[in-house]
Amino acid sequence: MDFSVALLGLVQGLTEFLPVSSSGHLALVQIFVGMQMPPLSYDIVLHVATTCATIIFFWHDIISFFADWLHGFTSSEYKGSSGWTTGWAVIIATFITGLIGIIMKGFAEEAIQNSLMVGLGLTFTGFLLLVSRFIRRGFGKVRLTDGIAVGIAQGIAVLPGVSRSGMTMVAGMSAGLSKENAFEFSFLVSIPAIIGALILQLAEVGSARAFYAGLPHQWYFGAVIAFLSGLGSLTILKKIVIASKWWLFGIYCLILGLATVVISFIGV
Repeated sequence: MDFSVALLGLVQGLTEFLPVSSSGHLALVQIFVGMQMPPLSYDIVLHVATTCATIIFFWHDIISFFADWLHGFTSSEYKGSSGWTTGWAVIIATFITGLIGIIMKGFAEEAIQNSLMVGLGLTFTGFLLLVSRFIRRGFGKVRLTDGIAVGIAQGIAVLPGVSRSGMTMVAGMSAGLSKENAFEFSFLVSIPAIIGALILQLAEVGSARAFYAGLPHQWYFGAVIAFLSGLGSLTILKKIVIASKWWLFGIYCLILGLATVVISFIGV
């Protein structure tokens, strides 16, 4: 098995879900280590693998919410269900995320090549996670307004070093969601956002022949590793969030972010 293929799959699976910013880590590896980033087609494969992990992990919730949402169009009793509200909140969040992503796309593409910007993003993520310890515990369920808050948070997370999962879970809990609902909603809103980004990436690749030609040897091993490590990291993160220990990732991000900022300034 190609070691680099397996390594990229493992990094994608772990950092895509843990609140440490996968884009920030990949950017730093490219800037300081000189490791080439995967071809666009392989990057798409890895994101599809982790998206599949998300769908499988939340499969029962997705089916339940979607069924309630559809029933809401024909039955008034379902319009008060959590599935009806969550469905519209996901749609609102996706629209806001897409709008912010389009506006910030150019700046984000430049920032990801700048170690100082990545370091600042990681520092911000670390500070945010540490502050989340002091958020008053919520018990609420998803409302339409939560879609606005989480959508804005997810849009901002397009910046390198800013964790998508960290931003959206903090936004959800700050809005009054319970830890469990904040965790669940954070990853439900990620699915359409990631699928939308993948469709745009596929358009950039062009033909199916060009897509396949860009895949590295034994690419399927990396996809399997990304899928399995993604499922594992989701399971771990859920336990950490429920135990209120996820702020510990903030220490890691803060140390890495500040170290990156210092190194960028002194020019090492």
